[in-house]
Amino acid sequence: MKEQIRQNIAAIRARMDAAALAAGRRPEEISLCAASKMNDAQRVLWAVEGGVDCCGENRVQELREKQPQGAYGSKPVHFIGRLQTNKVKFVVGQVELIQSVDRLNLLEAIEKEAAKQNVRQDILLEVNIAAEETKAGFSPEQALEMASKMADYPHVHLCGLMAIPPICQNSQRNYNYFQKMHALWVDIRAKKYDNVTMRCLSMGMSDDFEDAIACGSTMVRIGTAIFGARNYANSLSTE
Repeated sequence: MKEQIRQNIAAIRARMDAAALAAGRRPEEISLCAASKMNDAQRVLWAVEGGVDCCGENRVQELREKQPQGAYGSKPVHFIGRLQTNKVKFVVGQVELIQSVDRLNLLEAIEKEAAKQNVRQDILLEVNIAAEETKAGFSPEQALEMASKMADYPHVHLCGLMAIPPICQNSQRNYNYFQKMHALWVDIRAKKYDNVTMRCLSMGMSDDFEDAIACGSTMVRIGTAIFGARNYANSLSTE
C-alpha cells in the first residue's frame, strides 16, 4: 500500500504539472493537499513521505487522533471540513490553515478562541459558488463583504478562498464555476484590504483538479486519487 500511495502521488504530480504548463503557469505555483479523511495515521504518513505538500482533515476527531501519532510528519495540516463552533477550540492553533470558514458565527468563534490563545489563525473563506441550497458557504457577494471587514478580526488572517463546486456530468459547468471563483479571488486581492493577503485559491479535487488548475487554483485537495476509495462502513468517526 505504501508503494501504491507513492505511485499515485507521482501520477497526480505529473498531471498537475502538465495542467499548469498547458495553462502557461509554473507547476510550483500549485500545492497538493492530501485529503486524509478516513485514512489512518500510517497511510497519511505514507502520503507525506510520498511528497504531498500538506494534509487536510475533515473531522476534528480524526485530527485529534492522528496528530499525536505523528501522522503529518513535518508537513502542515489544514482543516478542510465543516467545523462546528463548539469544536473551534480543538482546531485553532493546532492547524496551519482553516480552509472551511463558511459562516459569520464560525469566523467570530475562531477570532474569540484565537484571541484567548493569543495566536493569529490563518483562514480561507468557503464560497458556495453554485448557490447550492444543500451546501454551506458564503455567496460571492458575502465573501467580498467579509473580506472588506477582516480588519475587525485581528486574531484571524484571511489568506484566500476555497470552494467545492457541484458534481457535474458536464465538465464545462465546473470550469465555469472555477473561472468565477478565480475572478472573485482576483477581485478581492486587487482591493488590498487590511488583514487580507489572498495567497491561496483552494479548489479542485480528484475528478476535476486539472480544470481547477487551468482556471487558476493554487491548491488542490486530493483524497481518492491518492488513497483509493473511502470505506464509509469503517469510518473512524461519525462526526
